[in-house]
Amino acid sequence: MKALVLSAGVRPAGYSLPRQIVPIANKPVLEYVVENLRDVGITEIGIVVGEGAQEISELFGDGSYLGVSITYIQQDLHLGLAHCVRIARPFLGDDDFVMYMGDNVLVEGIGQIADEFARLRPSAQVLVDKVEDPRLYGVAEVDENSRVTRLIEHPQEPRSDLAMIGVYFFTPAIHTAVDAIEPSWRGEFEITDALQWLVTHERDVRARMYSGFWKDTGKVEDVLECNRELLMGLRTDIQGIVDDESTLIGDVVVEEGARVVRSCIVGPAIIGAGTLVEESIIGPYTSIGADCRITESGVADSIVLNEASVHNVSGIETSLIGRRARVGSARQHRLVVGDGAHVEVAA
Repeated sequence: MKALVLSAGVRPAGYSLPRQIVPIANKPVLEYVVENLRDVGITEIGIVVGEGAQEISELFGDGSYLGVSITYIQQDLHLGLAHCVRIARPFLGDDDFVMYMGDNVLVEGIGQIADEFARLRPSAQVLVDKVEDPRLYGVAEVDENSRVTRLIEHPQEPRSDLAMIGVYFFTPAIHTAVDAIEPSWRGEFEITDALQWLVTHERDVRARMYSGFWKDTGKVEDVLECNRELLMGLRTDIQGIVDDESTLIGDVVVEEGARVVRSCIVGPAIIGAGTLVEESIIGPYTSIGADCRITESGVADSIVLNEASVHNVSGIETSLIGRRARVGSARQHRLVVGDGAHVEVAA
């Protein structure tokens, strides 16, 4: 089995990183995806890339450091998920494959659905979960045996609350379906339409409920929620330097080359390699990236990306600070600061 990972989406506003490689708990979102695939024995991975191709390929290379082989597939026009399958056909060949949205985090992995697909081998199997507003998703209607009877993209009057959450298992039958469909009203080749084509032609399409934590990391609040969830799995690991005047409470990771000086860190929290935390309080659910400087400040429930600096700031919470950003002289702010920004707010 192969994997097709879709990572050609747009960048978050204000950030130069593609959202698939924004770090959560100091690891890019896409790395969690690759690890989930590797953990079920899938090592041949095609990544569909767009304008963020260079950043993604520089970060992951050929995939060997993660124990996989990565092939990059360029998508110059955003023509839908089914179009991604179409352009990836030379890579996919006639193998079964899993298609995985590259900005989705599924904390418990995909082991159970992979096993079920291998055992039953339907034409397609989709991962679903109940959502509050199905109108925002592709929605599956299923019978009592978990067979899909109807699929519709962004329904105005949903008849089901089962949303497809970005992981699809396919046999080569999907290629016939993809070739048969026309663009939707959005001008895109919808994977939902290809799945519906299979259903209409009496192919076996099944839905599998996902019972674990998952998030599409397209919004800042979702990124922060994922950060909290992933940090809860931390175990204390001190590779850097923590001086005698500092206090660590709970599970805290201090990576190699990091220094904690006259500070208090309340876990779960992670301090990236080469970062200085001095005379500061780092609250729980905080990820500080590599080579940052946090001085005379308080930061909690936040993500600070690489090479950012925060000085003389109290009460930063639920914030996302971009790479190389500088924030100073602020108090009690929820901040979303883009890469390279310089923020000075009077206390």
